[in-house]
Amino acid sequence: MKSSIPVSFSITTVSPLLLLLLLLTTAELCSSQRNKSCPHSSCGGVKIRYPFRLRGDPRECGVNQSELVCEGKDAVLYRGSDRYFVTDISYKRQRCRLLYAGFVTGTCRHPPRVPFPAMDFDSVLWPVIYYDTIGDSATNWASFMNCTQEIQSPEYVAVPCLSGNNSTTYVVVARNADELRYLKNPCSFITYLPVQGSLSTGMDIFELLRKGFLVRWSSPTNESIVERCWTTMTSLYTDDYIYGTNALYIKFLYSMLFEMGFLTCIFDEESDRNGSHTIFSIALVSIILLDVALCLLVGRLIFATLSVAVFLAYNAWKMTAPVDSVEKFLRNQQTLSPTRYAYSDIIAMTSHFREKIGQGGFGSVFKGHILGRYPVAVKMLGGSKFDGEEFINEVSTIGRIHHLNVVRLLGYCSEGSKRALVYEYMPGGSLDKHIFSASRSNHRRFTMEKLRDIALGVARGIDYLHHGCDMQIVHFDIKPHNILLDHTFTPKISDFGLAKLYPKDYSLISISAARGTIGYIAPELISRSFGVISHKSDVYSFGMLLMEMAGGRRNVNPKADKSSQIYYPSWIYDQLAVEEWAREPRLDGSTEIDAMERKLCMVGLWCIQMKSCDRPSMSRVVEMLEGDVNDLRMPPKPFFSSSQPSLGRQSSCMPSSSAGLEIISEHDDLP
Repeated sequence: MKSSIPVSFSITTVSPLLLLLLLLTTAELCSSQRNKSCPHSSCGGVKIRYPFRLRGDPRECGVNQSELVCEGKDAVLYRGSDRYFVTDISYKRQRCRLLYAGFVTGTCRHPPRVPFPAMDFDSVLWPVIYYDTIGDSATNWASFMNCTQEIQSPEYVAVPCLSGNNSTTYVVVARNADELRYLKNPCSFITYLPVQGSLSTGMDIFELLRKGFLVRWSSPTNESIVERCWTTMTSLYTDDYIYGTNALYIKFLYSMLFEMGFLTCIFDEESDRNGSHTIFSIALVSIILLDVALCLLVGRLIFATLSVAVFLAYNAWKMTAPVDSVEKFLRNQQTLSPTRYAYSDIIAMTSHFREKIGQGGFGSVFKGHILGRYPVAVKMLGGSKFDGEEFINEVSTIGRIHHLNVVRLLGYCSEGSKRALVYEYMPGGSLDKHIFSASRSNHRRFTMEKLRDIALGVARGIDYLHHGCDMQIVHFDIKPHNILLDHTFTPKISDFGLAKLYPKDYSLISISAARGTIGYIAPELISRSFGVISHKSDVYSFGMLLMEMAGGRRNVNPKADKSSQIYYPSWIYDQLAVEEWAREPRLDGSTEIDAMERKLCMVGLWCIQMKSCDRPSMSRVVEMLEGDVNDLRMPPKPFFSSSQPSLGRQSSCMPSSSAGLEIISEHDDLP
């Protein structure tokens, strides 16, 4: 057996019993004190005290199997029905001499019916009396056997008084009990017991047996019940066949067996020694309490771990179980050119969102770099207005477009609630930062020719959306904020969150609600009495954009000096309508309207006609911007103007009441 406890056993079983050992040791010391207080007895000339006791003494004053009976002047130890006289006890040397009662008289008596325990008897059971094997008093074994034939051997000494007619009883005195295995074939074993000394030639066997034999005991004061049971059980449950596996349930099973065996050992030891079960009771209660405490501790750890795991699993299921419209859309877009990035890639691109360059209703925009070299703009979707539709619109529209005047979508990310769009970086920023300047001088860093070029680029981009793609794309949110400029101030249309895709032959678009930005929304998006919703809605928004680019101010300025100047399109129309418009004061105090500015304003006024059928297409707008200003005719006065008569013809376009598709044709008198 092993002499040490393995680490695995210590962790799973021994650790919870350390406190138990302390409690039991204390209890046993108290029990030992009670044993020391037991009165001393005597029988004849033999003094009797712990671990021996006389029959009738208190049970805690000795060990059950060491109980002596005083018969006359003889102290007798019973082993079953066999009687042994205790002739001498040495408590200092922990030895005593025993003599089988059947050999006391000179007559021939039958040997003990029960063999005296061998030297290798079960060490778990009390008492721990074993045979002296030290020095000259070495113990031999007298083995009695019955043989049907006569044995001619000097080791086999016949005992005539115990022999019968058909058999002979022999006795063999051997050094150890192992020699008993070499019996002669015609012989059968009867019994054996220890003898002091050896059988000399001519000596009567009963003369040797009457000398008795020495035994010695292991004092309970040297090894306590707890220590003895602990040593026994740890030796038993540390074999490799038990702990050669790492299976947790195996370790748990043998930990329970260890505790049961430990309690059983203490119960038996106490029963054999003094009949009291004080230490067993303490051990039982302590083990139960320790097991309960251990279960609570382990349960708390397991419960906490399971709670976290369930919480994470629930969140993961909540995000992935109902596959939202975004994931359904992405699964169907097998031929999309933009790259799908992981959220970790987005974090790496933006250096953990270090540089923020913009903010909108649908989220924030951060500057990043692909491969650490190529600058990009990363738009994180997640604002209060974001519901996933803008993400689908962006990827489904801009993802399939490659045009000089449309910002390029390089990639996207969709992981649970984390969604992002990766665009080419536009160092010039948005157009509104350039045309809505605090001072006119700052605005003039863009010449009117440059403004015309920017307007022409935007018009070409919108025309491409309407007619240059496989599907007709209506942007619905054309405004200065959504026009981005690159390093050469080339304009690019961005922010397709409100866009819609329709077949090219659709002139009527059905939407459930008005979409766009106040000040740029076409009238038909507010009321169908102004016409049907179509690509002409983008034309209206572009016209408002042109008016702001030409005037260098927002179309509505509540802080204007004169009430007539609050709405710029109305004011500029009146300026262009009078014959001597050059002598009228400008908003900035000048009296001169540049020819290019006049072109932008006139094209813008054509685009913002109240009825969609009165507006030109974007293809016609491109031609107007590319042509000469003198070739442009004044448009009809918009509905919002004052009551002065317009210079152009009144529209004959009537509001549409049809629920079907309306094909809008170009009119001959449009410029």
